[in-house]
Amino acid sequence: MSKLFKIIGAVAIINIVARLFGFGREVVIGIQYGTSTVADAIATAYTIPNFIYLVLGGALTTAFISVYHSSKMDKELFVRKAFTTVVVSATLITLLLVLLTNPILHFFFKDLSEEDFTLTRNLFLWMMPSSIVLVMSTWMSGLLNINDRFQLSSLAILLYNASFVAVGVLLTKWLGPESYGVGAMVSALLMGIFLYWGIKRADLSSLKPSFGMTTDIKKLWWLALPILFGGASLQFYYIIHRIAADGLGTGAISSINYASKLTGFPQAILMTAVTTVIYPMLAKKEGEGDTKTVKMLYKKGMLYMVALLVPATIFCYFLAEPLIRLVFGYGNFGEESIMLTVPVFKVFSLSMFFLAANTYVTRFYYAKGNSITPILFSLISVFGINIGIIYAFVDQIGAQAIAYGTVISAAVNFLLLAGYARFKWKL
Repeated sequence: MSKLFKIIGAVAIINIVARLFGFGREVVIGIQYGTSTVADAIATAYTIPNFIYLVLGGALTTAFISVYHSSKMDKELFVRKAFTTVVVSATLITLLLVLLTNPILHFFFKDLSEEDFTLTRNLFLWMMPSSIVLVMSTWMSGLLNINDRFQLSSLAILLYNASFVAVGVLLTKWLGPESYGVGAMVSALLMGIFLYWGIKRADLSSLKPSFGMTTDIKKLWWLALPILFGGASLQFYYIIHRIAADGLGTGAISSINYASKLTGFPQAILMTAVTTVIYPMLAKKEGEGDTKTVKMLYKKGMLYMVALLVPATIFCYFLAEPLIRLVFGYGNFGEESIMLTVPVFKVFSLSMFFLAANTYVTRFYYAKGNSITPILFSLISVFGINIGIIYAFVDQIGAQAIAYGTVISAAVNFLLLAGYARFKWKL
């Protein structure tokens, strides 16, 4: 186990640097545009491409890792067919969304002015094609991880985040806010090329197209679809944030974006490192019937999260204002932007442990082949409790209602997941 946690530590260090660059992008946007309509447009345009990247990429990769260990067919052929499935699926979905750009933006974001709509649309059209490469990259990272190339997949995320912010900042002088659309596309391509090079260099597998629906590909889809819907319901938190904030005035969308991104920073570092390393091992141990190791991984992971995220939550809640000033309080992110963001951030900080724990516990459900139960719990939490709280209190407390909806629904989701896992598998 000491070797496992050394690997997790190494991946965590790379992820800290990668996440710093990713979070640095939000800080730079805040310095450049504060909580203006331009900042709102950048956050809005990235919502749907990021949704596709995380949901589709995450579902297909998680299912691929699970099926890979139990597949009876030739491993290289399965890899080729799985990769072809990923590329075709991502391309078709992206093309459909690009064709429906105007109705999608009008449906989700009704209160955009004509000028804001034009900027959001231009950014969206730059960013949306990058989701194809991002979904492919997520899958290629999964292939590297099941072959114990954890550092390489983490370095790819570092390259993506660093190049995204670099291109965005360097081209701002000539392209204005649309530089972040270009940054999204260029950084995705760089990450995809880097991962492809890593796979070829390690001679892991050919990625030549191979069509045809085999039993294992059907099994992949059978597992991926519930995971996709489960992941979609969790990622809907961020789309719900955008929709609910749309009528709260200038800066509401961007202030919620800054607050949620700062809240997600520590838990994302921890969860990315843990799930990157543990999930392939977990899927393998579950396949071998090694319940003792599975239970040990579960308990140790939960203890680490409590030890790291509870103190982080207390720190963020009581030092919210100085923290927001320290991180964002420069350039166009003035006093008004700070006062708009602080109360939202304080509430969001209470969700740190619950959101991380939900992601962690859900991986154990997937490893055990149960991808339906997390969906049911997510539907109750995200679309029931979350939306109910938001629309019950948004007129009284504004943007804080969105944060409270996230905290309470995430807490309920965790209790449901952990309680059922305890009852079903004695975890």
